[in-house]
Amino acid sequence: MLPPHSPAPPSQPQGQPPRPIGHYENFPVASWLCPAPLRAPIAAIYHFARTADDLADEGDASTEQRLADLQAYRAALESACAGQVAANGRWAWVFEPLRATIAAHHLPAKLLHALLDAFVQDIEKTRDGSGYANEAALLDYCQRSANPVGRLLLHLYGVADAQSLALSDGICSALQLINFWQDPSRDLPRARCYFPQDGCAQWNLTPGDLQNPAQAQRADALVAHCAHSARSLMERSAALVHRVPGRAGWELRLVVQGGLRILDKVQALGGQVLHTRPRLRPWDAPLLLWRALWM
Repeated sequence: MLPPHSPAPPSQPQGQPPRPIGHYENFPVASWLCPAPLRAPIAAIYHFARTADDLADEGDASTEQRLADLQAYRAALESACAGQVAANGRWAWVFEPLRATIAAHHLPAKLLHALLDAFVQDIEKTRDGSGYANEAALLDYCQRSANPVGRLLLHLYGVADAQSLALSDGICSALQLINFWQDPSRDLPRARCYFPQDGCAQWNLTPGDLQNPAQAQRADALVAHCAHSARSLMERSAALVHRVPGRAGWELRLVVQGGLRILDKVQALGGQVLHTRPRLRPWDAPLLLWRALWM
């Protein structure tokens, strides 16, 4: 997987506010491995989630403005699910393709709403300075922030059995956890701490201690614990690659291996990940391909 591919945004309508571009993604989105008829629907889902994430996370908007924007965004989603054009045309470039995808593929609206619930939760927790008591609380968050994406993709692929859905949830939750342990150097300065409170207490750490060089040994132990848990979840769930048909299954292999490779880098850095963000590089591609072949 050479630098991961995100779908190109559709053309910008005149008079619309600029849309975010240039996001770094660890994992391929609607790449050439994806079945061609599904690239546009997957891109529509991606742009819906990516734009909502930007409303929740990017720029210098106040908490109140972010929540108000997400409320308006949700109203536009409800219009799209009803087959209607939103009265607020602010995000027409997102919701016109999404409306067509919902109609053509009967996407479950509750999964799209769940993603917005997660963004609202993130904003409110940042506002309140609250974190997550334990890994179970983190995984509960993942049920809204990550797992709906996998279920939406399986819906497009026509995979709906209970075992596949459960494995998909495991992979998506693992990817979300991997993102948490990859990004503390960005999250902690923004008052977002995803390290479980019980884990911090186990190593006698507080969120304020995590970037303190004097606590490096304890931080190493916490990061190693979190990375091990995420790896275990990914490895237990990776059998899904054999249940997703054709090229989509091969793309999923690369997604899984991309996540595991990030964990390699997180574990190699240890506590330094609190100051440095590991990334996939072009020279990781041969290793990912080799590992994917042997899954």
